[in-house]
Amino acid sequence: MDYKNSLNLPQTDFPMQGKLPSREPEFLARWQGMDLYGRLQEERATAPSYILHDGPPYANGKIHIGHAVNKILKDIINKSRLLEGMRVPYVPGWDCHGLPIEVQVEKEFGRPGEKLSAAAFRQACRAYAESQIAGQRTDFERLGVLGDWEHPYLTMHYQAEADILRELGRLTVQGFVYRGAKPVHWCVDCGSALAEAEVEYQERNDPAIDVAFLAADLPRWQERLQLAPEIVPEVIIWTTTPWTLPANQAVAVHPDYTYVLVHEHGRWFILAAELAELALARYGRPPVETVATFTGRQLEGLTLQHPWEERQVPIVLGEHVTLDTGTGCVHTAPAHGVDDYLLGLQYRLPTDSPVLGSGHYRADLGSGLGGLSMQEANVRIPELLHELGRLVHQEKIHHSYPHCWRHKTPLLFRATPQWFIRMDEGGLRQQALAAIETTRWIPEWGRERIQQMVAQRPDWCISRQRSWGVPVALFACRRCGEPLRDAGLFERIAALVEAEGVEAWYRHPDSDFLRGDEHCAQCGHDQFDKVTDILDVWFDSGSTHAFVLERRPELRSPADLYLEGSDQHRGWFQSSLLESVASRGRAPYLAVLTHGFTVDAEGRKMSKSLGNVIAPQEIIDRYGADILRLWVASEDYRGEIPISEDILARLGDSYRRIRNTARFILGNNHDFLPSRDALAADELLEMDRWMLARLGKLQAEIRAAYQEFHFVKVAQGLHQFCNLDLGGLYLDVLKDRLYTTPARSRARRSAQTVLQHILESMVRWMAPILSFTAEDIWQHMPERPSESVLLATFVDLPEIPDAAALELRWQRLRSLREAVNAQMEPLRRDKSIGSGLDARVRIEAHGDWFRILQGLAQELRFFLLCSDLELQEVDIAPVVQEGVPAGLRISVAPDTDPKCARCWHRRPDVGQHAEHPELCGRCIHNLSDEGETREFC
Repeated sequence: MDYKNSLNLPQTDFPMQGKLPSREPEFLARWQGMDLYGRLQEERATAPSYILHDGPPYANGKIHIGHAVNKILKDIINKSRLLEGMRVPYVPGWDCHGLPIEVQVEKEFGRPGEKLSAAAFRQACRAYAESQIAGQRTDFERLGVLGDWEHPYLTMHYQAEADILRELGRLTVQGFVYRGAKPVHWCVDCGSALAEAEVEYQERNDPAIDVAFLAADLPRWQERLQLAPEIVPEVIIWTTTPWTLPANQAVAVHPDYTYVLVHEHGRWFILAAELAELALARYGRPPVETVATFTGRQLEGLTLQHPWEERQVPIVLGEHVTLDTGTGCVHTAPAHGVDDYLLGLQYRLPTDSPVLGSGHYRADLGSGLGGLSMQEANVRIPELLHELGRLVHQEKIHHSYPHCWRHKTPLLFRATPQWFIRMDEGGLRQQALAAIETTRWIPEWGRERIQQMVAQRPDWCISRQRSWGVPVALFACRRCGEPLRDAGLFERIAALVEAEGVEAWYRHPDSDFLRGDEHCAQCGHDQFDKVTDILDVWFDSGSTHAFVLERRPELRSPADLYLEGSDQHRGWFQSSLLESVASRGRAPYLAVLTHGFTVDAEGRKMSKSLGNVIAPQEIIDRYGADILRLWVASEDYRGEIPISEDILARLGDSYRRIRNTARFILGNNHDFLPSRDALAADELLEMDRWMLARLGKLQAEIRAAYQEFHFVKVAQGLHQFCNLDLGGLYLDVLKDRLYTTPARSRARRSAQTVLQHILESMVRWMAPILSFTAEDIWQHMPERPSESVLLATFVDLPEIPDAAALELRWQRLRSLREAVNAQMEPLRRDKSIGSGLDARVRIEAHGDWFRILQGLAQELRFFLLCSDLELQEVDIAPVVQEGVPAGLRISVAPDTDPKCARCWHRRPDVGQHAEHPELCGRCIHNLSDEGETREFC
């Protein structure tokens, strides 16, 4: 007789295979069709809000794996806060101005004025940015990222451009903005100054030269240092940038260091005492006679002859001089270094430089240097010095040098007229450092990283010599360069830009902005020039707190969280901090989270040349977005984030375990309606109460992990729960009860009740990470409380009063089960038994072990998955058995009793019922409505 129909076998149309690449777009369309984001905002209108402010990606090119990591992390956080019942508005944005877009447009139309007018060129840039946003938006949405994609913020929106200028106005009126000729990083390929965040350091080889500066005005030297008439001192400097020597205006020494005058083959060198021996060894010279010793302070004001120019330069005092390397005497060119520039201000040194923006010297520069590139100058200048007898030593040095992050080409440090934001006058630096202290940094090391950067950074250069961007909308005094600091003027400018975009600045005559009665506050002059530079794009994005967080009614400032890659400590995190502190006196964020960069399995950066680039689109097409999301959650984002085909394959196994667990529950609860069939916690079997207690504990841990941004704990906790607690134990034990007891019996309804709690909890836990799969599960659940899992909140689980005692008891029983399985394994290997139901188990128990097991009686065999169990108490603790808890002795043997055709247990009573000769007595009883009684498992 076929007893299959008498069993409660699983039934579900929830598919075993996710087929994510083809099915995820269906869920995405469903969410869009029901306006899920809008529904959430409407339903949570009065709930506490959580604001994660989106750092704008650049509107250029397809999204890469780093973009995917960033947006998925943000989405996981937002959806975890939705589960807490919060209102979570998320407004994605794009950075739309700047050089990369200009470069793309130039490829088709050339530079402004060649094929297109400047205005038409800017319009082409705007159109290009719009086209890039459309493609990126589609890819971001395909990742399952929930947000206001219909209404993103763009830095090129007229409102945004106007508000950026309002922020510039605020800072100008407050006195932070000024024009100077300070040295800035200059990219020849960009044709513009670069921000600190646009600079990266690479190793390269450069010439390192020691150069002799001959003493001028010898009588002063002789009088100051008490030198004999025949001594002509030469101060030796060391530099790795020979191309800056034409701009030399001084030599710096430290006021407190000791310097020596050494006599060597008819020449008298001045070197720092601590470096003299090393320097002479570098020159290949033996130790020589020290003629005199003096401090750096004694040298101040003495003059030197430039190595080839017809000018004399002073010796000045600088605290920045170190004894790390070189000679302790520093070549000083105020046009080419920040320390040099500051020293130049102190000593009123010229900031002249013959270096043009093209990276070449002026054509009229003498000594055969005119028109040379800096690379050519690094060759020619040592030759010139050698010809003049001024070159003491030359070698190659391998060192770190600043490069353009776009072009990967070396930068010049070059003084050009630029607009700056003061870091020290007005107290911006100290206020920013104070704001860093009151902000939460995740990971914590981010605090020290940004502190160091802010503490050491120069004034912020905010001007660029390009076309596509928000203009530096200032009127500068024609006589002294001071900008007009009139709030009314800035509002007039902003109002026109708000109506017409940045073209208003170029289109309208000055008279549309100026009243006509303006005078320079610095010098009283009444003639002004309109500035033609554009703003640094970091000022654009650094102002998003003003034109997004403060403008959008659903948002607020400060935001709860800013989240970007770790490079943004010197980028968006810093520009936003400085702009907000300068304009509002506080940081624009309460917390900042940073993630690392993606690498391959060997720890190498993604590179086309290495062939290790994995595009997110390819992963989605092959595996689905949920696998990509699971990868992001499963890796520690605080460091480098590895990805490879092997890693993705392993994640596929983890995903299938989670999916199949949900499928098992859906199949076994096909006839279960929570409102009709659920049991109260005190009606549950003991094992079910224990599992419900474990479920509550795990949910608390997962909620805490989400709150603390520990997504690895969530992913691991979910996987281990499915794999160990459920698949490796609970569901394995439950199958007999689910399949063989009467459908509406307490034993089965108890199991189904807890399975329902597990499913309702798990589907919510996974929703922030496996959003598509969670939605798939949700749509197959009975009596779901909302149309989408993303509209749900964490479920309230029943309290189990004796949870702690249950956990202790069941951990001991779990160890017993593991020991029994280990004893069965040799019998499985030699084919003496197949499954555990082919075995009988004998347990000798001592002390409290016997007391624990005695009360479980024959139900213990269902927990151990054996057909027969014999329990015997022993007065003396058994000899310790390998792999068995102390106090127990376990033996396993094949069970020779006949096998029940329905439950597959081997029982001596099989064949004793005439009507059902193939069944055991328990199954015959379970064929009735009443069925067997269970209390334990």
